[in-house]
Amino acid sequence: MSDSHKAALAKGREEGRIVRAYLEALETTKPRRGRKRTVDSIRKKLTAIEKELASASPLNRLHLVQEQRDLETELAHSGQSVDVGTLEKEFIRVAKDYSTRKGLSYSAWRAVGVSAQVLEKAGIPRTRG
Repeated sequence: MSDSHKAALAKGREEGRIVRAYLEALETTKPRRGRKRTVDSIRKKLTAIEKELASASPLNRLHLVQEQRDLETELAHSGQSVDVGTLEKEFIRVAKDYSTRKGLSYSAWRAVGVSAQVLEKAGIPRTRG
């Protein structure tokens, strides 16, 4: 494998990492409907689930265990903050090349939550279908 091929592979991996990190940040910081859950409300719900598990039917137990795991994951990630601004700058830097190489359209980016302003800054045109 030539050095230029290795460099191209490394560039592709780095661009993919940047795009993935930005899209994940968009997903985790997306506004949710309803009241925001606090760490205290999550802990209270986990305590309530723990009490319910003892007397739950097998099917209800299954759903309670899943809810418990979802809440534990949410609690584990509740203290983490994401610097979307920095991720956005990195995304803008690589998005056009990544999009061209992967054949991604403007509308595909919009469908996964990337704003029109970010796509414009990245140089991704609206004309592609």
